[in-house]
Formats: sequence, structure tokens, C-alpha cells
Amino acid sequence: MHNLIARFASRPIYAIALSVFTILGLFYLWRDSPDPQITLVKTGPLGDASPRGSHPIDALIETAEAELEGLLANESGDLASAANRYRSRHGRHPPPGFAEWFKFAKSKNALIIEEFFDQIYHDLSPYWAIEPKELRRQTRSVPTRIVLRDKVAKIVTDEQRPWMDIWHSLVETLQDRLPDLDMPINVMDETRLVVPWETINEYMDKERSSKAILDAKDVVSEYMSLSKWDKETLEPFDPEFGVPGEGGYWSMARVGCPEGSPARNSDIARINFTTPPWEFENFNRISYHGYVSNFTLAKDACVRPELQALHGTFIAPVSVSTSHKLLPLFGGSKLPMNNEILLPPAMYWADNDFYSGGEKNHGGAWEKKYDKIVWRGAATGGHTHEDNWFGFQRHRFLSMMNTTSVQKAEEDGYHGANFKLPNYKDYGFSPNVSLTQLLDGRTETGFMHLFCSDPHCPYMDTYYETMPGIPMKTMYNYKYMPDLDGNSFSGRYRGFLLSTSLPIKSTIYNEWHDTRLIPWVHFVPMDITYLDVYGLMDYFLNGHDDVARKIALAGKSWGEKVLRREDMQIYVYRLLLEYARVCDDRREFLGYADDLKVQ
Repeated sequence: MHNLIARFASRPIYAIALSVFTILGLFYLWRDSPDPQITLVKTGPLGDASPRGSHPIDALIETAEAELEGLLANESGDLASAANRYRSRHGRHPPPGFAEWFKFAKSKNALIIEEFFDQIYHDLSPYWAIEPKELRRQTRSVPTRIVLRDKVAKIVTDEQRPWMDIWHSLVETLQDRLPDLDMPINVMDETRLVVPWETINEYMDKERSSKAILDAKDVVSEYMSLSKWDKETLEPFDPEFGVPGEGGYWSMARVGCPEGSPARNSDIARINFTTPPWEFENFNRISYHGYVSNFTLAKDACVRPELQALHGTFIAPVSVSTSHKLLPLFGGSKLPMNNEILLPPAMYWADNDFYSGGEKNHGGAWEKKYDKIVWRGAATGGHTHEDNWFGFQRHRFLSMMNTTSVQKAEEDGYHGANFKLPNYKDYGFSPNVSLTQLLDGRTETGFMHLFCSDPHCPYMDTYYETMPGIPMKTMYNYKYMPDLDGNSFSGRYRGFLLSTSLPIKSTIYNEWHDTRLIPWVHFVPMDITYLDVYGLMDYFLNGHDDVARKIALAGKSWGEKVLRREDMQIYVYRLLLEYARVCDDRREFLGYADDLKVQ
């Protein structure tokens, strides 16, 4: 799957990805003309070049649909097949409680596909290299925790924290089914763990060597109680959370990238969009005719070091408190180089109309919607000031959606203050038709607040005017809904997916559901440079309305099967069974093997 390339459990895959990146780059540099076997024709109003009778997006959709078929073929219909699929995929017995988990999932009419839970193993695998007692000691170092003892989940916190009550309410729905455990929670928007890649690589080697399918008679099926352990006096553990030095957050984050990856030796303080560095062209090298073909690779700053100057997370995050040690820490999102254990974000579980527009009524019939792109939000992403705002992702997108800014850029050499327009040849656009014409009357985008220290924000006043907000329910009256990162991931994404509008997703963050969503089938991926946005608009708004409708409704239908509140429960139930095993002194023997015992 596009989204199954993961950092922890896939060192060989990363090497392959980097090799492919290099080969694609060389191919791109050597290529003087299109494949002679493909005849290019101009099909759209802007003259998009594509194989005769098709378009690059058509090929991406066809490939993605085949991927979905393969995924559905792996559904487990009964407990025995689910357990066997687990052993085949993970090299261990399922955790104790697996049979009860399976029964619970079936009672919720869930699709049980083992690949849906791959993120759990990417997240937890390195912890097998740390002794269980040490893991339990580490949990005490985080002041915000959910503690479960004797089937009762409680909050431990130093002060009132925004999302703790919501995550606690999720765990509370499962407490009768779970063993004792301690869940340290990251309550910040930003991620907090970046363990050096060399350390993670060593941990992964230890994890792989620990795998074994024990004889059923040797398997232990009961978790340890932590009540006795609570009385032990342990030496405090110091995670050594720190703030960035001179190199900013990028200097802290890139140590989590593979040795020899492009990010390790790249320092781009800022991008001059008049003459951007060669790295700015990376997207063209890894894309398929200018469109995202591997969403995992496209959002990975380890492979694409230019992202350090194109996203607020790396430029000037709102808050940073980062450790280079591996300790248990749960959170709602993370970068590819981060090491948190992912939960469904609190705002997905919460019943909050601000993020979802309500659990029901996510838009009317496609045919009755405005044929426009809509985006409304705040200028979040980090601390902006006069010398850095032009690198922030939301600012860039709104500039590229503004007809005045784009018209000026077309007159000034195809670049603006904070963006560069794509070469018309990359997307087959006719040089005689301006992108301004494509945008005219097609966008409803704007900031509600600029979040500057000065309310008037003088250094941005000439570029942006604030606009009134649009309630989520009203936004569903538009066909096209880009979803952009803010200080971290966007909490509106689940609502967009469950709507009858088309989500156009741009992010550099990973979430719990990534392994169950397929780009080009359930949503449209967009690169963080937004170089592809005009090609997407030309394709969907000028002749492929039916394709947009198909993806929008397919995403909604799929989301109603795999992104329900029940699916979050099923995911967290499975996650916490696995986590409790990793933290158990007898973890090498813990498992479910009743299906293998001779009757």
C-alpha cells in the first residue's frame, strides 16, 4: 500500500525508497523527451498533456482501485483465519485477549483486515528492545497519563489539559476488557520524540531477534497485575526533553532520518522562490507526471529535505519539547521521523461540530454543491514573523489560490513572494492560457485570523485580508475541500472524509488511519509544495466532475465502514493489548494460542 512504508519496521524498504528516489532523479535529469511509445494529446481547456485517451490521474486511480481490491481480499472472516494471518504477518502469536478482541470487532460489524493495524506494529516494535521494567519506570516520568488498574481507567495529570478527558473517555469505554497499564500522553500539538535512526535501527534488530512462534503449551495467556509494582520505589527517569539550538527544530528532527538520507546533510534556512534550490524540484522527480503517486514518500522530510523550509513545523513551531530517548508516549499524530505511539486524535473521538460539522448530515447531493474549492481557517503552523512567514504552508496555499497574487506571479517570472508556479510544460498547460483564468470564480479561500503579534500584521497586510469564518456544515455545500496542516495535523480531516465533498489532502504528518485509506480512491492527495494544485483543478473542474464525485462518495462510504467511533475503539483495544504485552515481564511467553491447542 502507498501508506505502508513506515520508518520503524522497514529499514530495507527505506533503503529501497532512497534508491528509487536516486534512480528517479537520474531518470528525470536524463530525460529529454516523453516516452516515444506514448502519444501526448491536449485534452483540457489548459491543454493538459496526457497519454492518448487518458490522463495521469486516470492511471493513478486505476492503480489505487486495484490496490483496494487486493486489500479487501485479505479480510479475515473468522477467528482462526485472523490468528493465522496475524502470525504470518508479525512472526508472533497474537496477544492475550485476541479472541475477545475479535469477537468485539465482529459485534461492531467491522472490516477485520490485518493491514489496518500495521501502524500499531510500526509504533511498538522498537519497545521490544527495552526491558519491561524499564518501560514501566519511564512511564512515571510523564506527568500526563491514563492509568488503568483493576478495570478502572483514571487520569493522572499535573494540571487541566485539553485532550486528556476525551482520550480518557475513549479508554473508559474499553476498561472492562483491558489489563493493567500506564499510558503517558503527549498533550502538545507538536510531537515530542525523535530517537536517532541508528538507535532505532539497533532496537529493530533486537525486536526481530525476539520473534518466535512458541508451542501452544508454552504460551501464557494472563497479563501481570501492576498493583504490586505501584508500591515499588524506582529511580526517576529523565526523558531530557529539550528545546532546539541554533539549527532550530530541523536539527533535532533530522537525526531520526536514515544515515545517508538527503535530510542528514541538508540545511536550507529559507527558500528564495525567485531562484529556489535544486531540492525544490524533488517533487517532480518522485511524482507521476506531476501528481502524488506515493503519499508516504511525498510527505517524508527525510527523503525531501526541502520541506524544512516549506512547513511551519520545521521553520518555527509554536512549542517544542523534544527527547532523543525512546520512552512510551501516546499522541494523535507524528512526523515520519518521530517515535510516538499513535492514537485516534482526540478531536476525532469528540463530538465537536467545529471539527466535524456534526456526526451526521455531512453535505447534500453532489450536483447541488458549488463547483468551487473552499478553505477557511487561521494562519496557524508556527510563529510567523517578517523573515519567515513566506515558508508557511497555509500562507503559501492561500497565495496560490489568490487570482491577484497568481496574475502578478505570471507577469513576474512565475514566482510570488512565497510560492513558485509550476512550469506549464510539467502539466501540459498551454502557455497562452493563464492560471488566473483557471482560478477565476473557482475559489472561496481565506484566513479568519493572521495570528500576528500586531493585530494588523504589517508585513502581511499587502498579501492577505481576513475574512469571516464559514461553519463546517456550510463548507459541505462546496465540492472541493483542501485539508492543510496547521500547528500539526488537521483535526477536520475525518469530517471531510465522511462528507459528500471531495477531500484534497496535503500533510507531512502520519495518523492512525493511514493504513486503511488509499489515495486516489478515498481522497485526492496533494503535495506540500502545491505545485500540483492547478493540475488537480484543471482535471476535476474541467471535464472530470464525475470522477470527483466518485472519489468523494467512495471516501464517504469507506469512512462509514472504517473510520467510525467503533473503529477507533477496535483500534485502541488492539493497540493496548499489544502495548500491555510489551510492558509485561513475561512478554516473550504471552500470547493467544487456543486455536492451536489439540482438543
